[in-house]
Amino acid sequence: MAQTDHQTMRRVLRREIAGTIGLLTDEHDFRAMRRYRSFTFEDHATYLQQVEDLLKTRALQGIHTTVALFDPQEYAEYCAAKGLDPDVPAHRTRFTAELATTGPTIPYEGQPLADLVPALVDEAVRQATWEYAATLLARLGACTTCGEDLGRAAFARASALLARILDTAPPGNRHLVCSVTGTPETLVAVLHADGPANGTTPLDEAEALEFTTVLALGLATQSPGGMVMRTSSPDAPDQIYGWRLRGDGLEPLTAGEVFDAYCTDVVSGDLIPPEAGVDYCEPPDLGQEKPEGPMPGHHH
Repeated sequence: MAQTDHQTMRRVLRREIAGTIGLLTDEHDFRAMRRYRSFTFEDHATYLQQVEDLLKTRALQGIHTTVALFDPQEYAEYCAAKGLDPDVPAHRTRFTAELATTGPTIPYEGQPLADLVPALVDEAVRQATWEYAATLLARLGACTTCGEDLGRAAFARASALLARILDTAPPGNRHLVCSVTGTPETLVAVLHADGPANGTTPLDEAEALEFTTVLALGLATQSPGGMVMRTSSPDAPDQIYGWRLRGDGLEPLTAGEVFDAYCTDVVSGDLIPPEAGVDYCEPPDLGQEKPEGPMPGHHH
């Protein structure tokens, strides 16, 4: 009797333990891990199949699993920094456990691995974009005349602009894209904001933070860039608006400019036919009042 009680308790406890699996998303990373004798998989396709089977089994047992992006180079650096032998499976487990709190992760909810892998890679790109933009913002330092932290001032300004854009947007689901091209690398951030009827807009906090950081960097460095918003509601055509980054603010694009931007192939410059059921619009007026705080670029 005691034996079965123990087994039952162990089973219940196992269900309570959330686990993280470190996933090698591409062939290149997989090959890098093959240099460790303790890594016994032969080919990437079989490895992915085994991971998917394991995820399904755990889900059937009611165990929650998070999938993290496993980067062999980061793992090697981690082991070197901590004086660990990278060819020990327990050290891979320890690295993966730390990834769960710091790295890009996606919860496994029964989706096929073919969908999960690109989503995980996107998440990694988003996180890297945010870290890069945040680092550049922090490096701007203080204003030479007033001592104000330029990165912080730009972030406050970007937050205020984003709030105004969402406040003045028509009701419905909003999809915003911000791109900044003047930094060493082009940065792109995406924000989804579903606007319910009661006037509050729930935002994914991580997405909003990344989006605001990229916009702030564009404003602070006065880089070329722009922002586009698409709003969708069930009983009306989609509406598309745009702004260009201008100085420390946003300048609305005309309906014609938005149309041109959307209906021109970026690579070839050829015209693309406009989408059916889409209105290319001039954005609502954001109001001229400037948010409080010094404006990067006005008095430096």
